[in-house]
Amino acid sequence: MSDDAKAAAKSGDEITVVHVMRHGEVHNPTGVLYGRLPGYHLSDLGRKMADRVADHLSGRDVTYVVASPLERAQETAAPIAAAHGLTVGTDERLIEAANVFQGKTFGVGDGSLRNPSHWKHLTNPFRPSWGEPYIEQVVRMMGALESARDAARGHEAVVVSHQLPIWTLRSFAEKRRLWHDPRRRQCSLASLTSFTFQGDKIISIGYSEPARDLLPAHLAGKKAFGA
Repeated sequence: MSDDAKAAAKSGDEITVVHVMRHGEVHNPTGVLYGRLPGYHLSDLGRKMADRVADHLSGRDVTYVVASPLERAQETAAPIAAAHGLTVGTDERLIEAANVFQGKTFGVGDGSLRNPSHWKHLTNPFRPSWGEPYIEQVVRMMGALESARDAARGHEAVVVSHQLPIWTLRSFAEKRRLWHDPRRRQCSLASLTSFTFQGDKIISIGYSEPARDLLPAHLAGKKAFGA
């Protein structure tokens, strides 16, 4: 708990914590951008990550667990809910960001970027032109965050979503610009971005990686945003 949260608790004000979690690793042997496509489940490693976070949160006062409707998010939330005797709720607002490259591989030199018909989607990184506008992600994610806060008033909630919507939500809450370099997101697999509320007001935002030692080597070595 942050110093602000401790001070608020001492004053008798109601404190609620909402942990916004990114799902664990997904089984994706072909390396496509799966986006909102159905049928993408956690890998064996992803399930270990979910179990690790469930253990990490087992002693916390979690009274509400909700997830994106996509399989990988529901499967990540399941052991956390089970550890607290809860069922996993579903909130459509927590879904992955829409992306026109869904179902394709995406990278320098691959077929999706070599195809001139796709270039029109790369004209405006500030919106962005290839997918769901950042501001639309903010609106739906803030709504889901506030609903979880209300459902767990005075306790803690766990909300399972996806990297881009989580990072966009955090950027908005911390009053940063929404467009960014994707390589600089601080939102690793199975990470927790924790929003502490005093009443309805966000008073602190924390970040932790309970499953960091389980991350694949190429991800575990990445620097955090601002480090």
